[in-house]
Amino acid sequence: MNNMFKGLIAGYGAYKLGGGCFGTILVFVIIYFLLGQCS
Repeated sequence: MNNMFKGLIAGYGAYKLGGGCFGTILVFVIIYFLLGQCS
């Protein structure tokens, strides 16, 4: 999985799950890290 798709998926998940600015960034980092572990 390339970085662009990881970024898009993590960004979408962060947009849906993150409540505020800090929460969105935190969710983005977690999802991006987990996708990196899968590939």
